Amino acid sequence: MGRRNGAMSNQLKEEIAKELGFYDTVQQEGWGGIRAKDAGNMVKRAIEIAEQRMK
Repeated sequence: MGRRNGAMSNQLKEEIAKELGFYDTVQQEGWGGIRAKDAGNMVKRAIEIAEQRMK
């Protein structure tokens, strides 16, 4: 089974990574280089942003 296309735009992912402080890792190692905890925090923040936009 192939990988699904992400629901988040690259711009949003980069913005959140910068906000959460691990964008340097993304630049150096790619998205696969981030910790699972950082990925989870990124998803949590994306959900918060989506909920705010829905209001």
